[in-house]
Amino acid sequence: MLRRNLQHQLRLLILAALGVLAIATLARSATPSHNYADALSKSILFLEGQRSGPVPRTQRVTWRKDSALHDGNDVHMDLVGGYYDAGDNVKFNFPLAFTTTMLSWSVLEFRGSMGSELPHALEAIRWGTDYLLKSTDASGSVVGVVGDPIGDHTCWQRPEDMDTPRTSYIVTREKPGTEVSAETAAALAASSMVFRGRYSARLLDRAKVVFEFADKYRGSYNDSIGEAACPFYCDFNGYMDELIWGASWLYKATKDPYYWTYVKQNMPNLGGSVTEFGWDAKHAGINILVSKMVNIDDSPFITNSDQLVCSILPESPAPKSVTYSPGGLLFKPGGSNLQHATSLSFLLTAYANYMKAADKVVNCGNNVVITPSRLINFTKGQVDYILGSNPLGMSYMVGYGSKFPKRIHHRASVLPSMDQHPAQIECHAGTPYFETQAPNQNLLIGAIVGGPAENDSFEDSRYNVPQSEPTTYINAPFVGVLAHFKSLS
Repeated sequence: MLRRNLQHQLRLLILAALGVLAIATLARSATPSHNYADALSKSILFLEGQRSGPVPRTQRVTWRKDSALHDGNDVHMDLVGGYYDAGDNVKFNFPLAFTTTMLSWSVLEFRGSMGSELPHALEAIRWGTDYLLKSTDASGSVVGVVGDPIGDHTCWQRPEDMDTPRTSYIVTREKPGTEVSAETAAALAASSMVFRGRYSARLLDRAKVVFEFADKYRGSYNDSIGEAACPFYCDFNGYMDELIWGASWLYKATKDPYYWTYVKQNMPNLGGSVTEFGWDAKHAGINILVSKMVNIDDSPFITNSDQLVCSILPESPAPKSVTYSPGGLLFKPGGSNLQHATSLSFLLTAYANYMKAADKVVNCGNNVVITPSRLINFTKGQVDYILGSNPLGMSYMVGYGSKFPKRIHHRASVLPSMDQHPAQIECHAGTPYFETQAPNQNLLIGAIVGGPAENDSFEDSRYNVPQSEPTTYINAPFVGVLAHFKSLS
């Protein structure tokens, strides 16, 4: 027994040493300082390249033009606006709402650090919330997806040229979609605290109505509008996390005891892992968000938040929820890994601020104590890796630094702009542009791609979708993180 215990302790020491070595390697490569203000500006600018609908006169991504001006006509609704989620021309409301929630949380946490970028951040949020208000305008229903994903993905076509079906997929009382509805409620509640006056009140009132709908008419949109949701954004984690997430945001916005009671009563039914966070799983986000509101050391929300910290930091002896590349980038299973790096970096940065305010540290066992400054140093390593302090010297944000991806998987970026090629490009006429080895014709500045493989390699190819496709929900949490590091530099 003693020998087995010694062997087990030795394995833990080796794992910890390897993790610390990876972070030390990253720290050495991170010596050059980064312009976080520039990265912040570009991270927000990217969202203008994802806009659907009529672009405003203030549009700064000038090669993008009006698109999808008749969305919602098939259901007699105005569903014009919102964001395309990634490199296609579909509006998936589940990740779109999460994007809006995270942009709002970024402003709520780091408004004072955004400086001249704050108006652009607010504009980005409002572009999402205006659309979400339209998506929830019809009583007893919430829009889940706009645009036929199969038809869209068959074509390589500019959003300005789309002639594929713009089908509206809607969840209702009879065909519910609790996850997309509750995430929409969360986005509306979070954004209501960003704005002031009548618009804020309108957002909050709608959030309450949408949350009630989500809770009362339960069911997954996988079953109701599965042909549009899957396999693109299937809900794999159930919808209980979105309900608690939505209630948490509503409690933060209203201080209504009803929502606090809802959160506490339903947490035991949540299931899943407290270390997961992203457009599909809200578990870790719930705990970090609520931890600021409770400030009680024995609160399960704080215990769970501490567990998240200990599951990530390489020197912690706790079981790990992530692995690390040789260059120090955290990894979780699945594609588009930088969504995990940006989302978890946001949670850790926010929690470090909460810890500092509460004069708190996290004890991970074996005399490993994590301080707020250690969390900030860790997240800085992740941020710097993304911005170019990595074994390849590659910035994974388009337009930031001297070396960045040039062949990203993104229709509007690949195809010539309307200014360059005013005539319509038909469905399959865009394929030769996709197949060429030439760099994309339009720089989608600020786009953060899916990122490198776990061995730190990267294939700058449109064919490698998990590595080369940007998404709105990679950028959204990074906005807050960059604002924080901008304030420190």
